[in-house]
Amino acid sequence: MSGAQPLAGHVALVTGSGSSSGIGFACARRLGMLGARVALTSTTERVHLRAAELEAEGIPATGRVADLTDPDQAAGLVAAAVADHGPVTILVNNAGMTSLASPEGPVATTEMSDEQWERGLHRNVSTAFYVSRAALPAMRDAGYGRIVNVASTSGPVSAYPNDAAYHAAKAAMLGLTRALAVETASRGVTVNAVAPGWIATGSATEHELAAGRRTPVGRSGAPEEVAAVVAFLAAPDAGYVTGQLIIVDGGNSIAEDHT
Repeated sequence: MSGAQPLAGHVALVTGSGSSSGIGFACARRLGMLGARVALTSTTERVHLRAAELEAEGIPATGRVADLTDPDQAAGLVAAAVADHGPVTILVNNAGMTSLASPEGPVATTEMSDEQWERGLHRNVSTAFYVSRAALPAMRDAGYGRIVNVASTSGPVSAYPNDAAYHAAKAAMLGLTRALAVETASRGVTVNAVAPGWIATGSATEHELAAGRRTPVGRSGAPEEVAAVVAFLAAPDAGYVTGQLIIVDGGNSIAEDHT
């Protein structure tokens, strides 16, 4: 592999990559620029537009629509990526949804329905479990793999009110990361997580952007800044880093005074 394209010959599957301004698509583009062939997925047809954008930039890419809360569709997605590009060596589990951007909005724990609780967990951690379970056997057998889970500072590091399902799911992402890391470390597979803070995606609200301005750095992060950390963890050089959570939040989680 050349120094300019350390991921040449690799296949990256990136979930939750339908939005042109989201973290998932930024990760897909970054991995593709480093030489990987890229399989993208989202719950809507717009994923095909994202794949076409990458293809126009010279990055081999395909898009698939899938509901990853369905284990059969998750397994089918991995099989399709293999058929399109070859064995998946890099998996970025980015699929999920923040409750502040969710149609049902924040809700107090005492008012949360069983359906809302279960939906939050399925969207934000079951998706990662199902896709990882489908992708891991081939990585393990090949003696090489990189899994990067996109968690959040919300749950693993901090919390805000009226969002118990999202916080619980994202904290569970860290537990899943560490459990898979110790299961697979001896087989050449690393599993890590990134925890974005306030990121200026297309779905960011004015409240979220204002919170970003109160971080020590003084602004929200860019999706590309999260993607840069994901790309490091996905690279061959990161082979001795596993089971870790890397926080990408402009110092927000260490600041005591946000006034």
